[in-house]
Amino acid sequence: MYAIVKTGGKQYRVEEGESLLVERLPAQEGETVALSPLLVIDGSDVKDGEALAKASVSATVVAHERGPKLRIVKFKPKRGYKRRTGHRQELTRIQITGIKVTGRSSTRRSSAKKAEEASSGS
Repeated sequence: MYAIVKTGGKQYRVEEGESLLVERLPAQEGETVALSPLLVIDGSDVKDGEALAKASVSATVVAHERGPKLRIVKFKPKRGYKRRTGHRQELTRIQITGIKVTGRSSTRRSSAKKAEEASSGS
């Protein structure tokens, strides 16, 4: 089972037990955070739309880190203009602890009802 979650303006494909770096989250180390799933896939069963209201993805904050230093250089020839700056992104390492889906999807129930009606009608 895996899920597609959105955090920090980016989408990630996550599985239970996986560790990943995301944009800085406002949580302390060791806290549990809930991520909003956009899609949950369990084998050949895909949950999206209304079924996602019953789905949840939980993760534990492992550590807060900083990304690699990026160097930015501005240069204009023949004008004596040179600028050099840098940037390090604030990141959070999280560990996915669980992907849970409760209930069944509405498409499954409707097809099961249709099958019952077809067998009782004949």
